[in-house]
Amino acid sequence: MSAAAGAVLDARGGQAARREHILDAAEACFVRNGFHRSTMQDLAREAGMSPGNIYRYFESKEAVVLGLADRERARGGALVERLEREGDRRGALLGIIERYFLAITRETAVLRVEIWSEANRNPDIAAMVVRSEEEARLWFTQTLAALAVSPACDPVALYGAMGPLMKGIIIERAILPDYDPAPSVAHLLGLIEAGLEGRLPAAHGNETDR
Repeated sequence: MSAAAGAVLDARGGQAARREHILDAAEACFVRNGFHRSTMQDLAREAGMSPGNIYRYFESKEAVVLGLADRERARGGALVERLEREGDRRGALLGIIERYFLAITRETAVLRVEIWSEANRNPDIAAMVVRSEEEARLWFTQTLAALAVSPACDPVALYGAMGPLMKGIIIERAILPDYDPAPSVAHLLGLIEAGLEGRLPAAHGNETDR
């Protein structure tokens, strides 16, 4: 590799590291002050950079939010890939539930709720949320279909029953400092097992037909 090519790679690596640093600073600001009370100047101060440098990497606060969402999607995809490579689909499903619901930090939950709230006002963020939701729905339904132990299992209805419970865990974790997600996660796992065995409660099964 030539010296010039090496310098280009080093510069790209430095840019990626600075983007990550800015996203970390933005996450801290959004969790502490909320999306609307956080300014680009606040993000720059948290990152120890000038506002001008922040704008070199993100043109707006909305672009920062999209960057945070893209980073989380990439991390989730890498986690799924690693879990499936190390074990089986059941292990991957349990690993995802542990990471995103049982072990979720309050900071992560607060940020998720902030993004959901902003989706009501910003069409770009709304489109990103819809895309993420669709990706999650597709992965879960395919995984549930692969794990079904009864022909009576309806993966679509099962995921429809899981969705409100999963979102509820995140919201409770965000608004209640001492919230323990373990009981709700246990209920979620019980619901999954019942659904895989074709024993999904009728009320849940009917909801997807309306």
